[in-house]
Amino acid sequence: MSVSTEFLNKYNVSGPRYTSYPPANFFNNAFSVSDYIGELEASNNQMPKDISIYIHIPFCPCRCHFCGCSTVIAQKLSVVERYIAAMKLEISNVSSHLNLQRKVTQIHWGGGTPNSIEMRFIRDVMDHIRSIFTISEKAEIAMECSPAYLEFSDIDELAEMGFNRMSLGIQDFRADVLKVVNRIGPKYPVNEIVDYLRVKGFRGINLDFIYGLPLQTPESFTETLKQAIAIRPDRIVTFSYAHVPWVKKAQKQLEKIGLPGPEEKMEMLVNSIAQLEEAGYISIGIDHFVLPDDDLAIAFQQKKLHRNFQGYCTLETTGQVYGFGSSSIGQFWGAYAQNIKEFPKYIEAIEQSGYAIERGYKLNREEQIIRTIVNSIMCNGLLKFEDVADQFNMTTDEIKELVRFDPANFQDFIEDDLMILKDSQIQVLDKGFIFARNIAMALDPAYNQSENIYSKTV
Repeated sequence: MSVSTEFLNKYNVSGPRYTSYPPANFFNNAFSVSDYIGELEASNNQMPKDISIYIHIPFCPCRCHFCGCSTVIAQKLSVVERYIAAMKLEISNVSSHLNLQRKVTQIHWGGGTPNSIEMRFIRDVMDHIRSIFTISEKAEIAMECSPAYLEFSDIDELAEMGFNRMSLGIQDFRADVLKVVNRIGPKYPVNEIVDYLRVKGFRGINLDFIYGLPLQTPESFTETLKQAIAIRPDRIVTFSYAHVPWVKKAQKQLEKIGLPGPEEKMEMLVNSIAQLEEAGYISIGIDHFVLPDDDLAIAFQQKKLHRNFQGYCTLETTGQVYGFGSSSIGQFWGAYAQNIKEFPKYIEAIEQSGYAIERGYKLNREEQIIRTIVNSIMCNGLLKFEDVADQFNMTTDEIKELVRFDPANFQDFIEDDLMILKDSQIQVLDKGFIFARNIAMALDPAYNQSENIYSKTV
């Protein structure tokens, strides 16, 4: 794949990541606990019918300078105990508003560094979930882990608790890159960790990397992915570093060292796509590469891929997302609801009232339609206006009018072989997935290019 600097500059603009629609910057403080309870109860009769649970552990032994997540440096054991107790209380309170005949098809632990806390806390929460909910036999139970703090005995315990998926945050195999971003490298060889995960029955094993960090070069990132390919995980994820120092002040430290320029960053991306595809991985979405027999590859081929704040999943395993813990976000058909970000305030709110909602957003019908359109582009690279019209009992013309559809807005994408527009259908081509966010932005009537509040699309 050949991409010129001019081509990069043409499309490398600020834009939403579309992990939700509308994006999280639309959330507001007018969304109350009462609104939240109403949306919880409404979710029992909305699609998707199943339940996804997200558990947020904010604690990290150290803070990586590139991190954009809601994290805090590791706390005293008594503080962690209090946090876990609060989260269990929140789970109990939320579940009292849910139809518990619905099955849990997805449990995802994120952070922070979930595996940095003692395994007994994880077991306590998982036992609590199982005492309330019915877990599907096919449920995907996953954890984001730092290999710096992962013991083989931890894998044993997680497997016993029912975990069957793991994402390992490698970021880069170069020690000097990890050092300048303040990240500790793996405690054990990554290939040995992956081999042991397979022995214990884990599937869909991720190795996660970030390109665009200080000291990285196209050549060095190629070498990093060469090592990843040799390990042969089920999934390799190459995240574009999102530089938003106005949101995460710690990122300013990376500016002192120096970040790769946009041309270098694009070269890393283009090289990684060619390298991973040559190794037999299938490119799905905007940053995931999976082996052909992986569930995500099959879902992508069948146009049944889905995406939420936790990443890509299949329509079979996804549910409406109920988030627990500080900063966690619930994603329902009709609304988004986010907890208080500061974990001490979160604990206090739960202990006092049982809930810790800080902000949220109620979607109107038009926004639900646009969300469906954006997800179609971002997940499956295919948008059929007729299908969306049928889903919402509208005409194709009404759908097009809603998104202010104008073929002229897509002319550059078409001429640059990023997509095809034919018979009220948009098909994103292989090269176009790099710029899926740009194509989605052209279908988003709320997007304002003059608002420089988002990361760059590349």
